[in-house]
Amino acid sequence: MHAHDVAIRDETIKLGQFIKLASLVATGGEAKDVIANGEVTVNGEVDTRRGRTLRHGDVVCLAGTCARVTAAGTDEDDFFDEATANDDFDPEKWRNL
Repeated sequence: MHAHDVAIRDETIKLGQFIKLASLVATGGEAKDVIANGEVTVNGEVDTRRGRTLRHGDVVCLAGTCARVTAAGTDEDDFFDEATANDDFDPEKWRNL
């Protein structure tokens, strides 16, 4: 079964948080229920601990849909450099709109 990659910011994430982040469930309450009912597998084994710590590379499956925990990539385009910023920007103009 193919798992889609879901990036996390930190080194670890809790199982309940991850299945919400991966859109495997819609709410925290739903996450709690499906985990407690044994419907979630982690690396092929059923796990009923909502607080289970997941690390990069772990694969979580629910109802035939799987997601893999991956590291968030560093997006070099998201870097703001004052020296190369557009000097035409006037914050006062925008503040007073």
